[in-house]
Amino acid sequence: MGNFKIVTDSTADLPEEYLTEHQLGRMNLGYIIDGVTYGQGREMDWREFYALMRGGKMPTTSQVNPEEAKINLEEYYNESKQILCLAFSSALSGTLNSIRLAAAEVMEEHPDCKIIVIDTLAASLGEGLLVRKALELRAQGKSMEETAEWVTNHLLHVAHVFTVDDLHHLQRGGRLSKTAAILGTIVSIKPQLCVNDEGRLIPIGKVRGRKKSLSALVDFMEAKMGSFREENDMVFISHGDALEDAEFVRDLVRERLGIQEFMISHISPTVGAHAGPGTIALFFLGEART
Repeated sequence: MGNFKIVTDSTADLPEEYLTEHQLGRMNLGYIIDGVTYGQGREMDWREFYALMRGGKMPTTSQVNPEEAKINLEEYYNESKQILCLAFSSALSGTLNSIRLAAAEVMEEHPDCKIIVIDTLAASLGEGLLVRKALELRAQGKSMEETAEWVTNHLLHVAHVFTVDDLHHLQRGGRLSKTAAILGTIVSIKPQLCVNDEGRLIPIGKVRGRKKSLSALVDFMEAKMGSFREENDMVFISHGDALEDAEFVRDLVRERLGIQEFMISHISPTVGAHAGPGTIALFFLGEART
């Protein structure tokens, strides 16, 4: 019981020291910036990445392919015959499908191996929140199957809400028209977005001004927690090189909701490439995602 490997991917945005401390496996999605490919065996400091974006560089991203996924799973198989993999939303990347294809091959070649792959329908520290819960259940002695069942049953209770500082990154990703991006920038409109039950990014509102947009994240959390209030022993906040704003949101949550434990981490380049510098995201357990 409780003897299985937990694996996620780089979009979970968990701090490096957290991954090491809990011996988590990780598959890295790729990104290209300034003509150089990063992600698989080659990394760029995230601060440098966001500095390049602020300077006008436009990165592109790529999913984990089946070959890369298989190499990773073979490595984790050598550590444990049981592997629970919590993957990036299938609505945002083809990585999940690659992992499932690789898992089927690994289990066929190694009949003593069992791999469960879960589509978290989540991104960033929403995915990270589920990884933490899986770690807690494993520590309690729960089996891989019991842990997978809990995660599956709670997927749609992991709420994501975020705001971006630069509308042009959403426009470039096809989630906002060019006209709307230009006009919104002129009048300092900050959109509020969330991840829906299908694991897709959707707009839910807009606020004028940065501070109001950050406060609106906490408004959303207060409205959506409902009966899950007591289960939020830790709240997760990720940021696109905007630590002070992340801490501002943390302090608001602490003041208004009384929660004391937080995980704050930067948004990885593969997610940040689409959201841009200055993005702030808040993750918690709630009665509904939207």
